[in-house]
Amino acid sequence: MTHTTTDEGTALLLEPSALPARTRLLKTLLRSRELSVAIVLLIVVAAAAIKSPDFVVSSDGWRDLLLTPTILLLLAAGQTVVIITRNVDLSVGSILGLSAWLTGELFMAHPGLPPVLAFVIGSAAGAGLGLINGVVVAYGKVPALVITLGTQYIFRGIVLTWAGSSLISASQMPDRFLKLGTAQIFTIPVLFIIAMVIVVAVGYYLQTARSGRELYAVGSDPEAAVLYGLPVNRRVVGAFILSGALAGLAGVVFAARYGTVNSSAGTGIEFQAVAAAVVGGVAIFGGSGTAWGAAIGAGLLMTINSALPMVGISDFWQQALVGALIIAAIVLDRVLAARQARKLIEARDES
Repeated sequence: MTHTTTDEGTALLLEPSALPARTRLLKTLLRSRELSVAIVLLIVVAAAAIKSPDFVVSSDGWRDLLLTPTILLLLAAGQTVVIITRNVDLSVGSILGLSAWLTGELFMAHPGLPPVLAFVIGSAAGAGLGLINGVVVAYGKVPALVITLGTQYIFRGIVLTWAGSSLISASQMPDRFLKLGTAQIFTIPVLFIIAMVIVVAVGYYLQTARSGRELYAVGSDPEAAVLYGLPVNRRVVGAFILSGALAGLAGVVFAARYGTVNSSAGTGIEFQAVAAAVVGGVAIFGGSGTAWGAAIGAGLLMTINSALPMVGISDFWQQALVGALIIAAIVLDRVLAARQARKLIEARDES
């Protein structure tokens, strides 16, 4: 047993190094933006469940609670990677729409196509479109906001030209694919499981892989990252490729989830993806944030949309609340950044 002292000066008898590890873990959890957002999410769910118990208790309510944010979970994870590099991808909604229509066309042309192959093709198509964004942003040195706003319209124009006023219905897609939209494992929707596996994989990559950590360095200070010898352009291109691939995957999930696809699929969802990431703790100025935080933010936004009407809150206040959450998240980021900067200056002066 070793005699150690906490920051507050309280003497305790603990196993060697046990206190510091547990204290750091506790402090990390208590200061975590993700935990705060998760608590807000639980409060919203609880309020809706009190007002309407079927919101969670019934099988349909539980299924919808998990299934509704599935598409946004994928988009928010991809958006997180891009925002961490101090960029943004506004084309993901159009990539989703193009991938969803491509999925429908593939099944109409090849009814026996395995669903797994559809997921691969949709993701690959999205990755290709993301590559276009990344190359122009990284090597053309054009702001991502401008480029992806332009490609948003270009990709949507392709969908409109390709699809026109046509509609791909459920009867034109195989049952084994559409069953993914309703399939469950122990009451948990399969599509939700797929989305969460992707979110965890992206989060693990960002936290543990060297290239993932370099994305944070690029977003924190791009010029310093260049001087340090990091492959900044490659990392930015890679971030856009991953975002595009997840948007393409989301398009396939969209087709399986709703069973019908038209040229307007995914319209406007890019802004929800950015909002989910920011609300979930991803700094809009780059350099910090996690994929699971963005996932919690996506869950919160989608739950607000479905839960607040049950407690009698009008559409106007629903939108106002989402806007307030976004503003609060950005302001909090700036406050925390300023506080950290002051601490660094004080530490430097003391040394």
